[in-house]
Parts: sequence; C-alpha cells; structure tokens
Amino acid sequence: MVSELINANPIVYEKKERQARIAPSTDEHSAETIDQLEIFDILLNDCILPQIVEYYRITCHENFQGHTASGTDLRDIKDPEHPYSLEELKVITEDAIEVDDKRSHVRVTFTPTVEHCSMATVIGLCLRVKLMRCLPSRYKVDIRVAPGTHATEAAVNKQLNDKERVAAALENPNLVDMVDECLAPSLE
Repeated sequence: MVSELINANPIVYEKKERQARIAPSTDEHSAETIDQLEIFDILLNDCILPQIVEYYRITCHENFQGHTASGTDLRDIKDPEHPYSLEELKVITEDAIEVDDKRSHVRVTFTPTVEHCSMATVIGLCLRVKLMRCLPSRYKVDIRVAPGTHATEAAVNKQLNDKERVAAALENPNLVDMVDECLAPSLE
C-alpha cells in the first residue's frame, strides 16, 4: 500500500451479495457469451461447472488452487491505497460495466474516490490486467474513468487505452508488483 494517503478517510460501502451463476453450455465448439455480471464476477464463482473452472485455471495466468470467489473477481481487486476492495469503495460497480458480446467488446468505467486521485492509472491498470488474464483474447477491453470524476480524466483514459503505454507500464517491475498486490486474493 502507499505510504501517503490521497484520501485518508474514504467512504466504505457494503459489498453486493454474490449471485449464483448458471453454468454455460458444455458444447466445446460454441463461443461463450459473456455478460455484465460475468465480467463483474469474472467467471470464478464456486457454482460453475468444474470443466469451466479448469478452462480458466489453464487460460488465466494465476494460481487458482484453493481459491473461491473471494479475492478473484474484479469486485475484489484491492485499492492500492487502502485495505478495501474497489467494490467496497464504489470505485467499480456492476452498472459501470458494458458488454457487447456480439462485437467482443467490454467497457469498464470506474470512479476514483477523489478527483485528484494519483492512483487512478494504477487502478485502471489493475482492471485491465485482470481482464487480460481472464477473458478470451477475442475481447477488446476499454477502461475509462467516469466522466467528471477525475481532474485529468482525458490523460488517464488515454494512458489506460494505449497498448504501447500499457505494455511499457507492465515492463516496470515496481508497477507490476503493485498491480499483483492489488490482484492478490484476500485472506478473508
């Protein structure tokens, strides 16, 4: 976590109750459809069929052994500054996720807790990395700061959606460590 807090007293909200998911078709030749809730929960609830879980163990670049839904979903990504999840701080909500499965496009809009948040790019990078690791490669992902919620909104959006800048950021070991810390499962 960061030593100097930008927002020393954030408002902490209750987490939304997790919904049971209906397992998708087991037809290996059909394309998986992905919806808003699935992005929010990122396909890792305990109720999914074992073969789907196995598929994501293989395709996601994380060690899922012993993981439950806790600590593995977008909603559970930890804030870089606080010991709370992005959901608890209302940085990310299910309503802020748009999915166009036919066009293989996902847009996630997040709201920093303060308009001068210096961690906005790190939060956006965490969201992008999590989706890059867990979504099929056919999906184009846009990560955006909610309009009017950050002082340098346009610059942050440009950074988060520029492939070269994202690739350069992921070559920085300190930044990668910070992202991995935010994505690490919580021990709750």
